[in-house]
Amino acid sequence: MSPAIPGFDQRRVPVADGVSLNAAVGGSGTPVVLLHGFPQTHLMWRHVAADLAAGHTVICPDLRGYGASDKPADTDGTGYAKRTMAADIVALARELGHDRFALAGHDRGALVAFRAGLDHPGRITHLACLDVLPTADMWDVLHGTAAAVGFHLYLMAQPPGLPERMIAACADEFFGHFLDAWTGDARAIPAEVRAAYLDACRAAVPSITADYRASAGIDVEHDLADRAAGRRLGMPVTVLQQDWGAALGYDAAALWRAWAPDLVHTTVTCGHFMAEEAPGEVAGALRRLLAR
Repeated sequence: MSPAIPGFDQRRVPVADGVSLNAAVGGSGTPVVLLHGFPQTHLMWRHVAADLAAGHTVICPDLRGYGASDKPADTDGTGYAKRTMAADIVALARELGHDRFALAGHDRGALVAFRAGLDHPGRITHLACLDVLPTADMWDVLHGTAAAVGFHLYLMAQPPGLPERMIAACADEFFGHFLDAWTGDARAIPAEVRAAYLDACRAAVPSITADYRASAGIDVEHDLADRAAGRRLGMPVTVLQQDWGAALGYDAAALWRAWAPDLVHTTVTCGHFMAEEAPGEVAGALRRLLAR
């Protein structure tokens, strides 16, 4: 039996023409949507979701292209734009009866959450982003040999064809590399959960690559247009990050503050997969955000 979030129901929810998302839903109270990152599924939120469900309706979807959600082909370069994926999440919440909701995302999910906050400010009451920079800022800070840590960003930015074939040829090794390299405490991702992540990613190489390819193209265009127009996040925002700024030479809090005037920025000491490595710290940060 595949791992699941205890006490949560699995639902399949239509969000766009021909696209449905798989979502785990549990708890009761004001709604909180939690978006997973790479190379994971909604299961990464299992500890935090169970914690928050004591006082909230918690919705944990698999993003478009990931897990058990639909994986449409990207025919025009917009299918995995964060704008498209953010619209999925707004539609998901609406289908589940929530016009307004708090939103937290990790890694790729944080980029979707960021875009949702800019595109749908009337829908997002509170926003949390875990261990990312906004896409345009991310590309700005990657330079020199230090950028080698993000080799996968460059690989999956290439035109369709070669990246997919390369990754599919050694999918478990490719995706497993990140689960190993980015985890501060390997015990945080037990064998059955790791196997579930690898199974899901192995079945989603084209869509995961399309997601990353969008972040080297259309997502940057959208961020730069919003930056030029002076658009910012009006809701309370919390950002939790590792201290990548020290390694790559940038001020993460300053970059985020340019987008989010009402910001709480915290540097964490755990690894990248903080919702699994330090779930109590993450759940506490989200509760404090929701109280603002």
